[in-house]
Amino acid sequence: MDTDRLTDIGSRVFGTQPDPPVWLVVATGVLALAAVLPRPAWRLTRNAVTIAHEGGHGLLALLTGRRLEGIRLHSDTSGLTVSRGKPTGLGMILTAVAGYITPSLLGLAGAALLAAGHITALLWGATLLLLAMLVMIRNAYGVLTVVLTGAAFLLVSWLTPADVQAGFAYAAVWFLLLGGVRPVFELQRKRRRGPALRPGSPSGAPDSDPDQLARLTHAPAFVWIGLFHVVTLCSLFGGGRWLLGA
Repeated sequence: MDTDRLTDIGSRVFGTQPDPPVWLVVATGVLALAAVLPRPAWRLTRNAVTIAHEGGHGLLALLTGRRLEGIRLHSDTSGLTVSRGKPTGLGMILTAVAGYITPSLLGLAGAALLAAGHITALLWGATLLLLAMLVMIRNAYGVLTVVLTGAAFLLVSWLTPADVQAGFAYAAVWFLLLGGVRPVFELQRKRRRGPALRPGSPSGAPDSDPDQLARLTHAPAFVWIGLFHVVTLCSLFGGGRWLLGA
């Protein structure tokens, strides 16, 4: 690859792009909402939220010194992240906390990048994160889901014009901000109904993240669910303001 080509790629990734028109930002938000609210659509799109959820568990496991054994993503939109290390303590607590808040925090970080004009950087960054996660996937469905998601980001960032990149990036960030909120409400409803029907599901009851946190910290599970609500809703509010330029 010649020097001019490398320079052009570098300027695209690390440079800034013009802000899209307000109508595009609003339209992508409506599109993301349509991917989150209707149940038939959510059954499919929630797979992307599960990728972020389990990726959050995996990242915090590594950052806190635990040994990440692998990540599995299932067709029912559940997932499982297995790590080895001390079964109690701060590392285990942070690993358990990370799942439900990671999609929203990724959306918030993405909104900050878009507000600064770094549209292409966001697309490439997402591609690299998905590639890193792919190394730890341990089942075929998980590999397929991550590969297809990463390919979408890569192809859009490499082959499409600036306006298409902007629309895709804004839709993805809106989706993370909105899609990060719904699983916490689903979790709350399932806990009111009783034990989980899908053991190991990220929104299950006795084996859910807040129940694990309750056992680790002796703080009731509803306290942790409240924390998840605060983080996801505040991320939606703050990220939405950045996206809309308010």
